[in-house]
Amino acid sequence: MSKPLAKQLADLQDYTTQCTRCPRLVDWRQDVARTKRKQFMDDDYWGKPVPAWGDPSAELVIIGLAPAAHGANRTGRMFTGDRSGDWLYRALHKAGFANQPTSTGKDDGLVLQNCWISAAARCAPPLNKLTADELANCRSYLAEEIPLLPKAKVILCLGGVALTALWNTLKHHDTLRAHVLGADVALPKKPAFGHGILTPLSQQFTLALSYHPSQQNTFTKRLTEPMFDKLFTDINAHLRQRV
Repeated sequence: MSKPLAKQLADLQDYTTQCTRCPRLVDWRQDVARTKRKQFMDDDYWGKPVPAWGDPSAELVIIGLAPAAHGANRTGRMFTGDRSGDWLYRALHKAGFANQPTSTGKDDGLVLQNCWISAAARCAPPLNKLTADELANCRSYLAEEIPLLPKAKVILCLGGVALTALWNTLKHHDTLRAHVLGADVALPKKPAFGHGILTPLSQQFTLALSYHPSQQNTFTKRLTEPMFDKLFTDINAHLRQRV
């Protein structure tokens, strides 16, 4: 008898945290965890691949870029402990996808509701830059993860790298492509990236796109709180229409 999907999903996250496929990333994440940042010297850094997390019954799946060196690589939770996470969880809470607006650590009481958070890569990269091989090494985790989320309807890519990672995963993993697009459906051309776009992928799935809530985008006002909030309002409206 096969395991329930929720158990398979949990097992996949446990397996992910043991990954050593990318020597450069292994060395970097562990070195950061040893040397630490001055303001976090008393913290016990996670220093391992960061698992995806959230509600196994989620309709919304969010794909980010990668853990931040002193954010998720420190706390062990996606988008936790850095400014990008501050932006994301505030917006998720306002839209009803989280029970509180802040995320500081794995034991802070935060619960995601109808939302699952994943990433193109599970390890913190030097200078936030990943090689093509490193992204390719992480594809299988995303490919296995999405089919284990039985109610998923919207896949939100935060940034162009996340969109490219999703598209490459669909290209190289036939099972995921069939799951998302339908059996025997060819992968269409990757959509042009832009903020606030919702594009149907199939009868079940819709692709949503957003600028990443990085400091580079938020400090320059390329992404503002009203822009981010409207995206989640639109996603909520779309999900209500699908009921």
